[in-house]
Amino acid sequence: MSNMTTLFLLIALFITTILNPTSGESVGVCYGMMGNNLPSQSDTIALFRQNNIRRVRLYDPNQAALNALRNTGIEVIIGVPNTDLRSLTNPSSARSWLQNNVLNYYPAVSFKYIAVGNEVSPSNGGDVVLPAMRNVYDALRGANLQDRIKVSTAIDMTLIGNSFPPSSGEFRGDVRWYIDPIIGFLTSTNSALLANIYPYFSYVDNPRDISLSYALFTSPSVVVWDGSRGYQNLFDALLDVVYSAVERSGGGSLPVVVSESGWPSNGGNAASFDNARAFYTNLASRVRENRGTPKRPGRGVETYLFAMFDENQKSPEIEKNFGLFFPNKQPKFPITFSAARDGTAVE
Repeated sequence: MSNMTTLFLLIALFITTILNPTSGESVGVCYGMMGNNLPSQSDTIALFRQNNIRRVRLYDPNQAALNALRNTGIEVIIGVPNTDLRSLTNPSSARSWLQNNVLNYYPAVSFKYIAVGNEVSPSNGGDVVLPAMRNVYDALRGANLQDRIKVSTAIDMTLIGNSFPPSSGEFRGDVRWYIDPIIGFLTSTNSALLANIYPYFSYVDNPRDISLSYALFTSPSVVVWDGSRGYQNLFDALLDVVYSAVERSGGGSLPVVVSESGWPSNGGNAASFDNARAFYTNLASRVRENRGTPKRPGRGVETYLFAMFDENQKSPEIEKNFGLFFPNKQPKFPITFSAARDGTAVE
């Protein structure tokens, strides 16, 4: 092969790599059902497919949703409700739960993670989370699926003690008894930590020190320097806080999945249609670009936007307004969730 031919092939490969977005992360969506005016589960999953949404987080094993997900190829995080955790400390109950809610649908449903609990407070039920996780994992291992379906739990940022600068991120001292063994379990089982990360709440809690543009991904330049690492948006900073905290708890380079992130369009401070549109569209773009964070550059960040619909039965008021779609299935704003199979963007 001539040197000129080799050069042309390398250029073509470079252009294909840069321009073809199919190698980027698909943006997932959290599907909550706390509304009395929402579409049916089958209509909702059809809406996922129409919008090329390839990942979904379910908060409980809703049978209608799971049946609608059969043979769609949509990857699923399925949740164990907090109210069920104590029962799963019994190995037999964990096996029954897995059989009824996972194995009965697998492999037609593409389960990726089982989220054993969501934002469990260490002081209120924290003692049952890890035993339940272990029993679900053992049940998966009994079905020889422990390498295909991973067990985790979803935390929130209230477990973080030190959060500035990001490299100093650390879990609170009074929750280390809870989170450190969980991180050890996740590391030993090659899983990932699920973390709900909301720049919105960080901003409204401290608008004096955090600018709106930093929270909405619209800052034109670096806002925070942490040594040689520059942060132009709050999402990256918060995620790197979690990475640093995980490292300090013995997790090394344990992956972190952003299992929720969103911005309300109404109901609270800085909650507006324009701000929500800016946040969701900019976050989705960042996830698809696969750029990672300053601490872990080039590593895709699996992320789930909260939430599919406005849910009128949630409380307080602000919790009702995180939807990407109205209950009539119309989008609030256009979002590109994934790249199409031919490499073009699909909204």
